[in-house]
Amino acid sequence: MESKIWLSYFLTMMISTILVPLVKYIALKLDVIAKVNERTVHTGRIARMGGLAIYLSFLAGATIFLKTDQQINAILIGGFLIFVMGLYDDMMDLSPKQKIVIQLAAALILIFLGGVRLRGLKVAFFSQNGNKLLSWLITIVWVIGITNAINLIDGLDGLCAGISMIVLISISMTSSLSGRSDIASLSFVLAGAIMGFLFYNFHPASIFMGDGGSQFIGFMISAIALLGFGYESTAFFTLGAPIVVLMVPIMDTLIAIIRRKVHHHKFSEADKKHLHHSLMFTLKLGQRKSVIILYIATGLFSLSSYLYEFNTTAGIVLFMILLFIFEIFVEYSEMIDRKYKPVLTILNIFIRSDRLPKMRSNKKK
Repeated sequence: MESKIWLSYFLTMMISTILVPLVKYIALKLDVIAKVNERTVHTGRIARMGGLAIYLSFLAGATIFLKTDQQINAILIGGFLIFVMGLYDDMMDLSPKQKIVIQLAAALILIFLGGVRLRGLKVAFFSQNGNKLLSWLITIVWVIGITNAINLIDGLDGLCAGISMIVLISISMTSSLSGRSDIASLSFVLAGAIMGFLFYNFHPASIFMGDGGSQFIGFMISAIALLGFGYESTAFFTLGAPIVVLMVPIMDTLIAIIRRKVHHHKFSEADKKHLHHSLMFTLKLGQRKSVIILYIATGLFSLSSYLYEFNTTAGIVLFMILLFIFEIFVEYSEMIDRKYKPVLTILNIFIRSDRLPKMRSNKKK
């Protein structure tokens, strides 16, 4: 990997490290703090404007190290729109509908200003225009979905920042293998900005990134993935590889949707049944251990994507093992519902443990 890319990471990290205390001071003066309620796990007055330090340090790093073109400019403009929305929400609160509208606008900027969209999509019975419309639709769903998925995992100290940094470094490494130094550089600049913030955000956190940080990072990751992730521009690899790397926030979001649907709750209605909550409360691991486990899980999913480039079978096998473990945890922790335990029930046919659910007998007494 080029030394210039590493330099961009460390310089941006230093800028972020310097900016965070200043932003924290401003946030506390303006009383922009994280609210304490029944859904939160923190106590005390903690600044909620760390996203400003991440954004400003990223912008400084991008100005110094990035060569802009139409695509990069579209990503920067869309990112600015998402950041402003998130920062405003941190201070004044926006409704879910208002956020979706702005996220949609940012996605359209990517598509029509930068030409950043899902490439290589060819559905046999669709016309050329039909395939283009479908790629636009998938791009919009992807951008909005990942933006919100990253936002949803911002529930424990250092969780969102750490997972995002692992994802970005993974993107950088894979992109470098394919000669895409532009993608690697963009990813490393953002990773450096996040790392500087993480010094203050790891448990016990003295500042939170807020929506201004989490939604900006989520949007940037979704946009970077659409640049091709360093692979050949096919529909499978354009989104297939980042889906694997982002499996932790994606599965957490999908499970939240299913859980709230099953229990007839609104998707915007927060709860304490996310992955990090289950580790912290169900397994009683505490914040640090829960966050580190999710770091490791993200790292292993990233490794499976990276392995796929060298050994297809090894990459797929590791991915399937991780999915199996993930499913077992979801059932054991009752993340969806206490009755949802299909794999554990099947396993009990062979293990025969009183701790595992049993098949219901249809025989009448």
